[in-house]
Amino acid sequence: MAYPVEFKYTKEHEWIKAEGPKATIGITHYAQESLGDIVFVDLPKPGTELTGGKSFGSVESVKAVSDLYAPASGTVTEVNGELATAPEKINQDAHDCWMIKISLANPGELNALLTAQEYEQFIAEEGGR
Repeated sequence: MAYPVEFKYTKEHEWIKAEGPKATIGITHYAQESLGDIVFVDLPKPGTELTGGKSFGSVESVKAVSDLYAPASGTVTEVNGELATAPEKINQDAHDCWMIKISLANPGELNALLTAQEYEQFIAEEGGR
């Protein structure tokens, strides 16, 4: 699996794509593959303040419930409403299926995240593909 180079990644398997002061967040292909069939997604409402590294919601699959961790701090500006009725879209294309959009509080936080190459190396060491 090739991971998009324009994204940054966390060791908790979230991705973030920054476009100026705004960013889009989702989970990685590795995360959705590990979870299996996703049946429910619990996401924050617009206006919610996120803190980098802290939980902002959860993903429930037939196997488990996993917390979602914010790759960066900011304010939620938009939530992908399609996921309320069609959470399986994440399984279909995790890197194209965003969860939330935020206004970044400190874009410099992104410098601490993994590049696509670093993330691929991390999951290889973790036993992934």
